[in-house]
Amino acid sequence: MLRFDRAEARLGSFVLRADFNIAPGARVAVIGPSGSGKSTLLGMVSGFVPLSSGGIGWRDRDLSPLPPGERPVSILFQDQNLFPHLSVAQNVGLGLRPDLKLSAAQTRDVQAALDQVGLSAMADRRPAQLSGGQQSRVALARVALRARPILLLDEAFSALGPALKADMLALLARIADETGATVLMVTHDPDDARAFAPETVVVIDGVAEPPVPTAPLLDDPPPALAAYLG
Repeated sequence: MLRFDRAEARLGSFVLRADFNIAPGARVAVIGPSGSGKSTLLGMVSGFVPLSSGGIGWRDRDLSPLPPGERPVSILFQDQNLFPHLSVAQNVGLGLRPDLKLSAAQTRDVQAALDQVGLSAMADRRPAQLSGGQQSRVALARVALRARPILLLDEAFSALGPALKADMLALLARIADETGATVLMVTHDPDDARAFAPETVVVIDGVAEPPVPTAPLLDDPPPALAAYLG
């Protein structure tokens, strides 16, 4: 269980509050207007945004005092965070060891991760030699290899065209099912929420609301969300 225990973050004059639970293995979309605090919510979980009060818990552990590197979290951003001077295999291997001193077994794990995302033949290429969709697959392979129980995505596929984005969402769903990860996915696109996330958290006016079923929410959104969705 991922718990937001009256969690509050203050960034200057902006305040975001969250007080709800997310079940293990849930796939949850996070939607709301620009500047409403969607990325802040992910930052509270990952540890990059400190809490001013309340707590964040995972299972029986309080995550609040832990630095980002010690939390059971992987996060994927829109720019994918790939290192241009490293090969595809090396970028994926960073998920296991930042110094890339991989054992033979870990090297096999990297290859298996690349196989999983359909990039086994591109292990020696540099990111600049890949398409945007392929770069997204490399980043997904890395977080899959890390196998952290919480996976956060902040507009990770927003730069992709509709067909590629659909492919990536399907791949993400498969990886989440295989690993049992709890996934929070920030998106501006309600179609992404419908395709991937059975539940959705709405963030509006400094409040992250408890997750609710996605389809009924989007079929009959509350006024503030309807105004945003148009």
